[in-house]
Amino acid sequence: MSNFSEIINQNKPVLIDFYADWCGPCKMMSPILKDVKSVLGENVSIIKINVDKNQSLAAQYQVKGVPTFLLFKNGKQIWRQSGMIQKDELINVISNSN
Repeated sequence: MSNFSEIINQNKPVLIDFYADWCGPCKMMSPILKDVKSVLGENVSIIKINVDKNQSLAAQYQVKGVPTFLLFKNGKQIWRQSGMIQKDELINVISNSN
């Protein structure tokens, strides 16, 4: 993924969702992420990255389990969590990063 650095260098929060197709919790996060996007709209970019297809990127960010969420702003990682997260908590984290 050559444009990854361009993606995370936006001056708005960029939430990266490292996931896998075989991961049950990842599938459960999908509608939560859609809800977060519908609440925050253009104030956030949400990018899903399949760890099986992007192993080097997952390794670069030391993603050991899925789902793992990383929040970037202006190219800097400002938050990280592995495992499921509630919609309201995720909205809070992203909103407070602005």
